[in-house]
Amino acid sequence: MATVEENLKKKFHVLAEKAKRFPGFVWQSTWKLGREDPRRVIHALKVGFSLTLVSLLYLLEPLFEGIGQSAIWAVMTVVVVLEFTAGATLCKGLNRGLGTLLAGLLAFAIEYIAQETGHVFRAIFIGAAVCVIGAAATYIRFFPYVKKNYDYGVVIFLLTFNLITVSSFRVTNVLKIAHERFYTIAIGCGVCLLMSILVFPIWSGEDLHNSTVSKLEGLAKSIEACVNEYFSDAEKKVTQDKLSDDPIYKGYKKVLDSKSQDETLALHASWEPRHSRNCKYPWQQYVKLGAVLRHFSYTIVALHGCLQTEIQTPRSCRALFKDPCIRVAGEVSKALMELANSIRNHRHCSPEILSDHLHEALQDLNKAIKSQPRLFLGSNSNQATNMLAVAAAHARQKQEKDRGVSLSSVKTDSCALLEWKTKRNDQQSREAERKVLRPQLSKIAITSLEFSEALPFAAFASLLVETVARLDNVIEEVEELGRVACFKEFKPGDEVIVNCETPKVNVAQNHVSSSDGAE
Repeated sequence: MATVEENLKKKFHVLAEKAKRFPGFVWQSTWKLGREDPRRVIHALKVGFSLTLVSLLYLLEPLFEGIGQSAIWAVMTVVVVLEFTAGATLCKGLNRGLGTLLAGLLAFAIEYIAQETGHVFRAIFIGAAVCVIGAAATYIRFFPYVKKNYDYGVVIFLLTFNLITVSSFRVTNVLKIAHERFYTIAIGCGVCLLMSILVFPIWSGEDLHNSTVSKLEGLAKSIEACVNEYFSDAEKKVTQDKLSDDPIYKGYKKVLDSKSQDETLALHASWEPRHSRNCKYPWQQYVKLGAVLRHFSYTIVALHGCLQTEIQTPRSCRALFKDPCIRVAGEVSKALMELANSIRNHRHCSPEILSDHLHEALQDLNKAIKSQPRLFLGSNSNQATNMLAVAAAHARQKQEKDRGVSLSSVKTDSCALLEWKTKRNDQQSREAERKVLRPQLSKIAITSLEFSEALPFAAFASLLVETVARLDNVIEEVEELGRVACFKEFKPGDEVIVNCETPKVNVAQNHVSSSDGAE
């Protein structure tokens, strides 16, 4: 009994502690959410104020007498239509209004035809119309263009058409009800559009633009941090729990997860007012650039994987190639930051974005690798034969030991190889040897320093050079974006201060400068 009472007391104490900490936890979570993006607070206030406005149709007696019970549709419209960005609100609002209008017109036409028939035939006609229109509207939703742009409008059309058409069979004054619902929905959509466009507007196009800039900056930070960590003196193992806090992972994760978000923002931005009168703003070009950035980020993912592989090149060997690799990563990072700044400031990037420093760093890396041929090629020509012989002897010895038969010690690697070959016709022995031989060969290969020392670094260096090759594709897409979006021309006085911490453009001083870390 005492033990049960103690357990109950402990559980009650734990629940009491959680209850005490709960208000503080809620406050901290709320504060953190609003601090990350203050626009969330603004949007919440806009929704609350819009709901108050449309609720006056129900609360004020003169307005309620003019509109009636259909005023509730205005409240429902605000809840459904008012989205976070102006583009999303415009898309849903216009879809809802257009779908309601078309459904009402078609329902009135069917009702007009049905009134000219008898009561029984009228029911059959309405049922057939609901079936045909419902099937046709649902099938239209499968068209990619309709699915992408007008899916919500088709759903509203289908819902409104069925409500009006079916209710017209029992309600005599269905035309008045339809008018009231259409007016209240129009009022709700109007309130949503005014609040989204005129009161602290949040543009989808601006979000897409800033997201592209932040992705370029994140990749720049990731590649530089990855190379610096690879050549750092301190060993660092990133566990699965700490992976989300890794700055390298944070930099490329946002790029890899951006496909759906980019397409949604581009779609909503296409509904927003144009930012330029001279050209159509190319939101789909941002989507193409995002796809190229994802292709580029795959190499950074592979570079990050090189930090966590089981087989690692000794740090003494890495130090031989440290300087050129860090310089290559710095130049790639600098180029990405320059591209980010050019998009941020709506101007073309510098024609000399790929400087001679990058070419020199690649040449130095190539010379450093050529200067160490023994690390990559090895010096023992019979190494593979010896590895195979030792592995075979070890496999045979273990097999005979498992059978309880004593095996004389292996005198030479060649004898062990000869004995292993004479027994290979025996199927059972061959299968047993194969199971043991495979891991032994792997272990011997791993511990053979002449071969394994440089192999992990060779993969790392190859991926680093691949980032330079893929950088050309990123630059081409950014230049295409600037051409279509009518970016302003680059001037020698527009100087970019490249810094992975706080990138910015200093035009006023007309002074060329770059951070020492980027150099």
